[in-house]
Amino acid sequence: MLPRHPFERALLLRPSEAAGLEELSVLSPLADSGKRFQRGLLVHALLAGLPGTPPEEREAAGLAYLKRRGLAAADSKPLLMETLGILQHEAFAPLFGQHSRAEVALIAELPELRHARISGQIDRLAVTDDAVLIADFKTNRPAPANIEECPRIYRTQMALYRAALQKIYPGKRIDCALIWTDGARLMPLPDTLLDEEIARIAAV
Repeated sequence: MLPRHPFERALLLRPSEAAGLEELSVLSPLADSGKRFQRGLLVHALLAGLPGTPPEEREAAGLAYLKRRGLAAADSKPLLMETLGILQHEAFAPLFGQHSRAEVALIAELPELRHARISGQIDRLAVTDDAVLIADFKTNRPAPANIEECPRIYRTQMALYRAALQKIYPGKRIDCALIWTDGARLMPLPDTLLDEEIARIAAV
């Protein structure tokens, strides 16, 4: 491939285009009488608000919030326990720690991918001594049962984000995950899977 002229605009690469897929549609808020949609909103709100609460106070604060939002007591505790499980995840707990950040803008040049330019927003990011951890929230869709069922567009998105962060944080390991709010579950994405996505994009 010929080198790009310095005044030539970089190709803006969107995950849907890199994946060769259309953007996924989301479930209507009216589906399932709105219960699934509402559940996802509540999980997202808890994940956004609880990190700023001391760990020993999170359960009480979460239950109080769900009560204010009108969720039945019988449903509140299971939903909160699932959400706390994400906050306490063994590998990704720093994403919700004191030094984590939310909604981080990301722009980077990826010359190895057709001189592409990636622009996006990372939902959660944390930088540790040896790693950068990122996660993206996925809402309003039934969560896949396993990594093999994860839509390609999401795998492509995270592969591009990881490639960009490898340039911004050279020498650090980049760990990626998806957080499914419909079910309050964190799904780590293996490096091998993301490597395969980058190789596929580069070969197009």
